Amino acid sequence: MVAILNKKKLSNDIYEIVIDAPNVSENAKPGQFFMLQATPESERVALSISDWDTEKKTVTFVIMKVGESSGAIVEKNVGEEFYHVCGPLGNPSDLCDMTDEELSNEKVVFLAGGVGAAPVYPQAKFLHDKGFTPTVILAARNESLILYEEKLKSVADVHIATDDGSRGFHGLVTDALQDLVDKGMKFTRAVAIGPMIMMKFAVIKAESLGITSVVSLNPIMLDGTGMCGCCRCKVGGETRYACVDGPEFFGKDVDFDEALRRLRR
Repeated sequence: MVAILNKKKLSNDIYEIVIDAPNVSENAKPGQFFMLQATPESERVALSISDWDTEKKTVTFVIMKVGESSGAIVEKNVGEEFYHVCGPLGNPSDLCDMTDEELSNEKVVFLAGGVGAAPVYPQAKFLHDKGFTPTVILAARNESLILYEEKLKSVADVHIATDDGSRGFHGLVTDALQDLVDKGMKFTRAVAIGPMIMMKFAVIKAESLGITSVVSLNPIMLDGTGMCGCCRCKVGGETRYACVDGPEFFGKDVDFDEALRRLRR
């Protein structure tokens, strides 16, 4: 079984958990996820990778307590073990498949909503390590929910936005993107990671500005291998499975209305 090596509270009901992962950390790539199950009685929870260390052989996740299964995970203490851990799963970010020449032609802006800031970090770090400086709009409802600020500032040009104006730009992430474009910043690709409703409107805004949009979908999953079909979504008019076909898709192809209906069921 896999044990927790470190646990840190980042905000109300939001925790960073570092696990011992000697056999899988070297295989992790930006954009992938793990399935974690706290106890035999709890359900598996899909968690995007927020960092990893191949020397220490660890993988890091950020999780928000929203129900019993996620609650069972955050209630684990350092030294305690998970009942089941599986990963890395899903396809890496397509940035990983680009040549340096292709990356040099991309001006990437990440739209990070709330906990979505955590999985943005590995992608931003990947670009930084390649010699490129992406832009990150770090957005949240209020200042207390701004996550991974210092880590992201170490690898990207970070702009903060809060819905209530308690920190940085006063407005939604879509308003912040428009503001940066109005100020003369140019982007070719907008990668949105966050709540489903946030990604829906981020796609609409980005595409209206002529920016190619990419989203990372995190619907309900049971096994993470495509067998259960719970994470199915409509992409380009066809059924796709976020766990094996994604989690990243071009935003303009995703049927967000269908995805939101499935979340409410």
